[in-house]
Amino acid sequence: MCKRVGNSILLLLLLSLDSRDCVASPNNEGKILLNSVQAWAVKLGTELYHFGEFITRKKEVQESFKSAQIESRDGEKLVQSMSDDIRAMMELKISAVKRIVEAAENMAFDKQNEPVPEDFQFYNSKEMEEPYDELTITTTPETDFALENWIARPPTKNAYLYQNPHFSNIPVNINFSSVHVPTNVYAWAPEVIKGIHWSEGLDTHFINNYQSDPTLSWQYFGSSTGFMRHYPAMKWRADPVDIYDCRTRAWYMEAAASPKDVVILVDRSGSMTGQRRDIAKHVVTNILDTLGNNDFVNVMTFADTVEEIVPCFEDSLVQATLGNLRELKLGLDNFETMEIANFSAALTRAFELLEMYRNNSGGANCNQAIMLVTDGVPYNYKEIFEKYNWKYDTPVRVFTYLIGREVKVADVREVKWMACANRGYYVHLSTLAEVRERVLEHVNVLARPLVLQREKHPVVWTPVYANVTDPKVADYLWEQRERAEQKERFMSQRRDKALFNSEKEQERRWRITQMKQGQYSEIGNSQYQLMTSVSMPVYDLRHNENITENVLINEAYWVSVTKESVEENGQKEMRIARLLGVAGTDVPLSEIQALMTPYKIGVNGYAFIVTNNGYILIHPDLRPVFQQILKPSYNSVDMIEVELFDDDRGPRNFSKELTALRKEIIDQKTGNKIMNVKYHLDEMKRVSRAKKHYFWTGISDSPFTLVVAIPENYGRHRITPPPTDDIHRLSLTSKNISARQYLSDKWSVHPDWLYCRHYERTFSTPEEELLYFLERVAKPGWRWPAKPRPPEHHKNKPGHDRHNNGTPENKERNKVSNSTPRNEYYCDHGLMQALVYDARNTAWFNKSISDSASEEKAPLTKVIGLLPRAEFIQRFGYIVAFLSTHSGLTRWQMHPPKEHDNEKPEFGKQWPKSIDEVWYRRAVEQHYVDPLSYVYSVELNTEKFPLNVSSAVVTAAHAVFHGDSHRKTPAAVVGFQFKHERLSEWFENITSSCEHNRECVTCLSDAWDCYLVDNNGWVIVSEDSNQTGQFFGKIRPDIMATLIEDDVYKPVHLVDYQAVCFREKKTSNPANVLLTPLENLRLAMAWFLTTTVWFYNSIASGLAQASSYSFEDEFLTTTVPPLLDEEGDDDSEYSYMSKPTTKNAERDFEKLVLINRTRPTPCDREMYLYQLNYNSLNDKLNKPMMNCSRPFYVQLVNYTNMLMVVVNGLCPREEVPISVDPTEVQYNESLPCLKHIHPLYRKQPTSCIRNHTEESNIDMCGRGSLPHKNLWTSLSVLVILRYFYI
Repeated sequence: MCKRVGNSILLLLLLSLDSRDCVASPNNEGKILLNSVQAWAVKLGTELYHFGEFITRKKEVQESFKSAQIESRDGEKLVQSMSDDIRAMMELKISAVKRIVEAAENMAFDKQNEPVPEDFQFYNSKEMEEPYDELTITTTPETDFALENWIARPPTKNAYLYQNPHFSNIPVNINFSSVHVPTNVYAWAPEVIKGIHWSEGLDTHFINNYQSDPTLSWQYFGSSTGFMRHYPAMKWRADPVDIYDCRTRAWYMEAAASPKDVVILVDRSGSMTGQRRDIAKHVVTNILDTLGNNDFVNVMTFADTVEEIVPCFEDSLVQATLGNLRELKLGLDNFETMEIANFSAALTRAFELLEMYRNNSGGANCNQAIMLVTDGVPYNYKEIFEKYNWKYDTPVRVFTYLIGREVKVADVREVKWMACANRGYYVHLSTLAEVRERVLEHVNVLARPLVLQREKHPVVWTPVYANVTDPKVADYLWEQRERAEQKERFMSQRRDKALFNSEKEQERRWRITQMKQGQYSEIGNSQYQLMTSVSMPVYDLRHNENITENVLINEAYWVSVTKESVEENGQKEMRIARLLGVAGTDVPLSEIQALMTPYKIGVNGYAFIVTNNGYILIHPDLRPVFQQILKPSYNSVDMIEVELFDDDRGPRNFSKELTALRKEIIDQKTGNKIMNVKYHLDEMKRVSRAKKHYFWTGISDSPFTLVVAIPENYGRHRITPPPTDDIHRLSLTSKNISARQYLSDKWSVHPDWLYCRHYERTFSTPEEELLYFLERVAKPGWRWPAKPRPPEHHKNKPGHDRHNNGTPENKERNKVSNSTPRNEYYCDHGLMQALVYDARNTAWFNKSISDSASEEKAPLTKVIGLLPRAEFIQRFGYIVAFLSTHSGLTRWQMHPPKEHDNEKPEFGKQWPKSIDEVWYRRAVEQHYVDPLSYVYSVELNTEKFPLNVSSAVVTAAHAVFHGDSHRKTPAAVVGFQFKHERLSEWFENITSSCEHNRECVTCLSDAWDCYLVDNNGWVIVSEDSNQTGQFFGKIRPDIMATLIEDDVYKPVHLVDYQAVCFREKKTSNPANVLLTPLENLRLAMAWFLTTTVWFYNSIASGLAQASSYSFEDEFLTTTVPPLLDEEGDDDSEYSYMSKPTTKNAERDFEKLVLINRTRPTPCDREMYLYQLNYNSLNDKLNKPMMNCSRPFYVQLVNYTNMLMVVVNGLCPREEVPISVDPTEVQYNESLPCLKHIHPLYRKQPTSCIRNHTEESNIDMCGRGSLPHKNLWTSLSVLVILRYFYI
């Protein structure tokens, strides 16, 4: 009887592929019956199900895991274990940095006063050679200062560099370090070259650190003089220009001084025009560049009144995030200079604001400072400082920046007094070139309390950052793209004006622009390595030193004066507290993620880390890149901006329950909570909802909290191998047969998981590395390596004096021990055990499907498997069957076998990430909807990313669960993949015939349209193949609207809080320029220069036309854009040179050719995605067709996630726009203002060192401007050019 049933099903399956019995005429205008649609859905689903069972061999897969055990997943123990592992790794990094700090402090104490040999050479990172074509690399050479042109300097050292996989395949040399010197710093300046000289001794410590901990990434020492010594040595590449300065990076800034509240006061009186205004803006920009996420700031301008540069930041300080700093910098372009400066009002406003934050313990709650930028003061305002600062023991430091070349002695005296009397620093600035160096002086002043106490070296962990670029470059890169686009439009319009102006071409270009502004395709993330850094300050252990200061005498000349105050060893020296710099090391986030053991968390679960500010350090939904450019606020994405809780609230209307959860996590408490969440898949084109169980605990001695999110139902348990299946034991009992025998062909492992890692050997693929270790495990003497622990390091002790550093005991202490046992590899025992268990029990998957079918007892699978190869291919095509397990192992087989298939990468190479793949995640979710169903999907087809339907494939996936009587958990996902056209034929064959009715209407009728739509509303099959992969609401919005109204599809509101929008750039406003006689002269000169350039280009263009010059030269650029000729004929293409232009022509030119210049800006975008609502689904679907008021049937296709939709195409369509595309959320304020108005809780850093009793003995509080005479010529050229083109 069973054989008869099986043969009947097989007969139906085979006949349905090419037989169309009882087919009605295509022109029949009758009505399709509901019974027919129901029968089609059942038949299609049943046939697909049986075919899937045959091709995936699902029953054999289930049998493979029958010996596996199920254990409960304890979230609390899991998160604590991960936290301990991450903390142990962090201790290793901290230990390495501490050794660098100790070595640097002692070397500097012993050697920094030694003379530098005249023939001294060092490895300059910018001048290193690497094994690349030099023509393809843009580097910035060392700055050429004219004075040193007459001094012969020895050439820099050079050595060969080799690509190293551990350092992202960057060419390096691990035998020594090299030195990066910023463009604005001269390497041979006395203080700089001294530091480079004595710090060479750090190489020994760098190398020993790397040998004792091979997981170490880049190590470095950043000097307060500007240079950075980094290990290993590398060629410094910068494109287009090197703007890197270690002193403005987060790891340096946050370690150099405790957090700070800063109020910047900018004089905007009538005298602050021209270059003074430019210098002032440059000063403010550089101050802002020295602030980090733990600092708070505001910028105010003052004349007769005091105004915030960003109005919504009024009477407050804002957190110095990238987004807020960007807003402040943009605001600098808008202030106007006028009237007379009211210093009393400005200082009073700043002191009162800082006092309010001090009393409320708000802001940074540590250091406080006022930065005054002006070109002169009438007097020193002593009474204000007495009232607001001195009576509180001077909590606020005052830093003054005097702008201008011609300054009065009184101005110098009074402005300097204001700084010196308030524990600050005075700087005189007369050129743009000196701003960066002078501004950085305030960092050394804020570091004085740290240096004076000497006992503590605060350990600082930075927020997430990208290693290869500066955030400021993002705007530049976008501007370069727009310039290239504008040039291309100019050239295209010149070549063929008629084509360019055509409506079709303009539509095409508009679509391209829309595609370029799509921010969900994160193509290019691989070029950015996200990381955090750990750093510590390095102190100058000397107490006193002779100090030379430049003093201005009688407004006429500068004199160098040596200050002496303290007598030491018979010599008079001055008290100092100098920060030598900061030492640190990078920690790639991938290394931390590997310790999060994702295989223990399971499918649709994940771990993430939150900082003390609530910002994400690591999260699977952190999307820092758009179009290969870093987003403007990529490192300040809040936890509640990625964890989207399912509470149906509006954008940024976060619930109290959510903010309370966030506060507990930030406070590093230990806890757990179950929450309803929604999350997106397929680059925000699909949505899912679930309950997740959150577990969290703080990572001790760090600002980070670890959170683990586990699905509430299938996440409660996990599958584990039986304890008897130990890899090493099995290998020994099998006479040293390696487990690699189970992995012979067509397999891959998760590329991001840490199975085993060898620190001294490199492998081309993760699979190659895994096979190497499987062989080693099989050999006698194998030992699983213990987790690395930090070696003992010397604890910093007080009293680092000159007399005790030279003793034999201390010299021995300062040597780095190289006796630390070094593991050459590390393995995750649990993951390796699970992988080998899966590999051994699924090794049969390598057998061909035909062989497996011949052993089957079921007649259906047996007969299909025995079909001749040619007949199988004719009916089904080539099928890829795949199996992916919870341990990250993926296997695949093509049926029938195909010898050479070079058309595209193999399945496991395209989708190697196992439980992280979308088809795996969706299949597990679908199990709780229908445990027998398969999830079908195609690649999505959108305007931004159109689908090539001819090569499209359909992927079907099914979750295999393993369980006992009361527990179950996902063990694997099986599936198959085949050409989309085969499914279309299958669908067409079934829907073109009717059972038991010879005169029926089918989908062959021109009057009816039939579709297969998945559970998120995306079209799987349509009679029009171009609609494949499109959103059904776009094709038939009226039908989709009815399905939504009937609650068949449920809309889910999502907000993307990491979106990027494109704001139109504002043109410069000439109203901020005071029209003095000099300004009028400037405008006249600017007019003369532009007229000359225009005249020159007109002559050049005329000559080019006369000589039939080809405008297709790719290097041609236009200075003055051509105006369009209204006639558009070829003969008059360049007649705009001789004809007067009309307003219409100018308007057409601006509309068609000129692009709107934009600036990428953080914003929020919202969208509605859709999910099939399975509650009472049959009742919703079994509704009759009611003429054109409900012109469709819809039925669930059995054993699938698809709906069959049959629509009467003769009924008029009601176009109701339904879209899944995101739209910008419109707020009443800008996004930074909105975040500031509704602040979220943050935890202040625990370390705060802001005062020291001995600081009053330090007399250095100012520096004048004394540029080299030979610099004036080169700088004057820059100033003149900048002045004329402001």
